[in-house]
Amino acid sequence: MRSSIALCLLLGSALGSVSNPGLAQTTVVQAAPAKSAYLQDGSGPIVRSQDGLCWRSGYWEQDDAVTGCDGALVSPVMKPSAPALVADPMIANKDVAPATVSAQCDISVTLASDQNFRFGKATLTNAAKQRIDEMITKLPSCSSASLILVTGHTDRLGTAKYNQKLSAQRATNVATYLKSKGVTNKMQIVGAGASDPILQCSNNLSGQKLINCLSPNRRVVIKVQPN
Repeated sequence: MRSSIALCLLLGSALGSVSNPGLAQTTVVQAAPAKSAYLQDGSGPIVRSQDGLCWRSGYWEQDDAVTGCDGALVSPVMKPSAPALVADPMIANKDVAPATVSAQCDISVTLASDQNFRFGKATLTNAAKQRIDEMITKLPSCSSASLILVTGHTDRLGTAKYNQKLSAQRATNVATYLKSKGVTNKMQIVGAGASDPILQCSNNLSGQKLINCLSPNRRVVIKVQPN
């Protein structure tokens, strides 16, 4: 009996001293967590990336979205807006008045057709004076500081020096007539000569036919420039 007990003890001791390779390679495995749409750390909060984004799991669906993780679902933050500015009525009235005057003071008159000048002449015709009188009736809508630009033109017949002098004389005669009618605005007189024709005539024309054809170019343009 004693021999049997001693044998069992020896066998047990021998088995206990032999190492098991399978047991040496076993690692600790934790139970899988419950199904979640986001990765969570051990204490429960959702794990975020270095950029602050929430890590979604393979179970994530649209219905699992959480405010604070999914930007499209976060309530927008209203940006403070500046109070609306209320215009000073006095300032508003000052701004409106000049605009109205400028719109009414857009006056430009061309003495043309039977109002233009005869060939080589700077004398105002009666028709030209009548057209100027009509323009003068519109001047009260303009500021007295408005500039009146008077530009004279000629046809291409004659030398450049002659035409420049003739065009300036035509503009001067118009300005003189305006002043004789009580117009006190500052005036600027320009002699453009034949540099800005409004009609070109064939070189095949000659004599009176050419003079008549070039008649529209012999003109004066009066333009009121609002200040």
